[in-house]
Amino acid sequence: MSLVEFKDVTRIYTNGDHELRALNGVNMTLEEGEFVVILGPSGAGKSTLLNMLGGLDSPTSGQILVEGKDISTLSANELAEYRSNKVGFVFQFYNLIPTLTVYENVALVKEISKNPFNPAKMIAEVGLSDHSKNFPSELSGGEQQRVSIARALAKNPKILLCDEPTGALDSETGVMVLKLLLSMARNYGKTIVIVTHNQNIAKMADVVIRVKNGKIKSCEKQENPLSAEEMEW
Repeated sequence: MSLVEFKDVTRIYTNGDHELRALNGVNMTLEEGEFVVILGPSGAGKSTLLNMLGGLDSPTSGQILVEGKDISTLSANELAEYRSNKVGFVFQFYNLIPTLTVYENVALVKEISKNPFNPAKMIAEVGLSDHSKNFPSELSGGEQQRVSIARALAKNPKILLCDEPTGALDSETGVMVLKLLLSMARNYGKTIVIVTHNQNIAKMADVVIRVKNGKIKSCEKQENPLSAEEMEW
C-alpha cells in the first residue's frame, strides 16, 4: 500500500461569481522514504497540493489517502491530530518563536506529538548543538532554517512537507539545507516533499512531479538521482 494516494482531487476557490480551480482532478501516489520534488510556475497549484497533504486545506472533491485513511473526511480535531503526529512542515520563512532558545523551539513538539524524537538529538543532526542556548535573533538565516527542520523532524512525522525551504537562503546555505533534507529521507525513512521553482533540485529527487494549471503534467520516478555532492549548483 502506498503511503499517500490522491484520487481525482479537485480544489475550487470561489470569490463571488468567480471560480478558481487550484487543483483539477489530481491523481498521484507517494511511497515511504521517497524524496519528492514538485515543480511548476507560480499559481500552478503546488502549494495547494502541499496544503492538502498537510491537512491545512480540504478538497472540494476526491480523496486523499494517507496510510489508507481518507484525511479529507476527518473532523477539525482529527485533522489537528493528523498534523501533530503524521506531518512536519518546513517553510521558506522559519516561524521560530523569538523568545525561546533553539532547544526550547525544538522541544515544543513534545507537547503535541505522541512519539517525538529527542530534541537534543535532532539539534545535533542539523549541526547546531553548540547553539542550543541561542535565541533565533542570534542565528543566521541558514541556521534558523536548520532549527525549523530539527523542530519538524523532532515530531517524528511520516511526511515532511517543505515549501520553498531554500528560497530565502544564499546558494551555499541552500545546498547545506538540501543535503540535510536528503539525509533525513535516506537515514530516517521519511517521505520528504519539496515544492520549489528550482529545477536543479529535481536532479536529487526519487520522484519529480510537474504541475501546471492545477493538473499534474508528469510524474517521473528517477532510478539514479544525484546526491547533493554530485550536483552542480
